[in-house]
Amino acid sequence: MDKVKVIYGSTTGETENVARQIAAAFGTNPVNVANATAADFRAELLILGSSTWGFGELQDDWINGVALLDSVDLSGSRVAVFGLGDQNGFCNTYCDAMGILAAKTRARGAELVGETSADGYTHSNSAAEENGRFCGLALDQTNDAERTADRVAAWIDALKDFATQLRHN
Repeated sequence: MDKVKVIYGSTTGETENVARQIAAAFGTNPVNVANATAADFRAELLILGSSTWGFGELQDDWINGVALLDSVDLSGSRVAVFGLGDQNGFCNTYCDAMGILAAKTRARGAELVGETSADGYTHSNSAAEENGRFCGLALDQTNDAERTADRVAAWIDALKDFATQLRHN
């Protein structure tokens, strides 16, 4: 089993760029969910990413990816999720795809890690938010791109701390 695996779906390349940054920090290569196999979903720390499309939907490549995800037992696995969305243009469904991935992985038995604060965002609703916390890393390249680098770096540091704790337990 791989230590860390990063799987993403991307239409415009923005989610892919973030996936590449995250994967590089862990010394691995990201996998586009369009090319993933069930085996790709087995890792000590599985990191999943998607942009939100339409009115709160997963990126198109995740249609088949969800079927793969549904075929994998994630009991005992740790999963972190990240998502990209438009908090102004789609303020009522901001990063909903991330929330969908989080719910799917929990339903498959995973422990979700890597939540972040929703402070500093301007959306009005998100399936990825509960009690002022996102279930993972929420990014907005349309309206808030200047904060992306710092948010990604802080999230990677938190996940690395978590991965270090896993090795010591």
